[in-house]
Amino acid sequence: MNRNLLVASSAIVLLASATQPALAQVPSNPEQPWGTWFIGTLQLPGSAESRWGGFAEAQARTNALFRQYFYNELKGGVSFDLDKNFTVLLGGGRYATSDYRDRPAGPLNVEKRMWGQVVLTQYSSRLKIEHRYRAEQRWFRFRDDSTSSRQRLRYRLNAFYPLNKKTIGAGTVFLSAYDEIFLNPEGPVLERNRIYLGAGYQFNDHLTLQTGWVNQANYNQPAVRQGQFIPQNTSAKRNIVIALVYRLSRKSNSAAPERLPSQQD
Repeated sequence: MNRNLLVASSAIVLLASATQPALAQVPSNPEQPWGTWFIGTLQLPGSAESRWGGFAEAQARTNALFRQYFYNELKGGVSFDLDKNFTVLLGGGRYATSDYRDRPAGPLNVEKRMWGQVVLTQYSSRLKIEHRYRAEQRWFRFRDDSTSSRQRLRYRLNAFYPLNKKTIGAGTVFLSAYDEIFLNPEGPVLERNRIYLGAGYQFNDHLTLQTGWVNQANYNQPAVRQGQFIPQNTSAKRNIVIALVYRLSRKSNSAAPERLPSQQD
């Protein structure tokens, strides 16, 4: 077996199995129906001449497959490439959650969010690894006009493996997998885990389509209520992801570097 393919397969298996022991130690809620994530992203990458870049994104989610719409995101950010392997970004967005059974009543809550992040990228002859570190500040307003704020830390390990070429560019079919943990400084420390397996195709220098499966598990801390101990509870939901990215081009006198088709979510 090709050595690079063996390494990529091992990385994906490790990502897929990383959360299984944690999930097995706590009771889970009854299985929920599959949902759908639709993601559309516009990107302006940095270049050798201008290291500044940015993105804008819209996202919609449904509680069931292609129906029961209940959630949307609108977000954007500004990035700066310190070098080809090191990018920093400042972003912000609006996140609204509704009851799909009563959407005319308005959102149950609206979240405003700002974050800073650092992305480190490792390139081998074929396998690409991305480490993303993010710190978020979140503000919530609920339907009853109550408010709250929270902080959150996130780390994502993302792997890409092109199948028909050594680099990801126009005409490339690729595999993608990631595991992301969400940490709450105020507890529970492990708030969420998100694991993704997918495949994509880059049509040209601008347009990339990815489809995949994501499992998102939320963890609630143990509590004592009315003298009764309530153990840690895990709520997990599986979703189909359809993500379309359009990358803007900019004039450059040098060859464009390889760009990984990372999801901004």
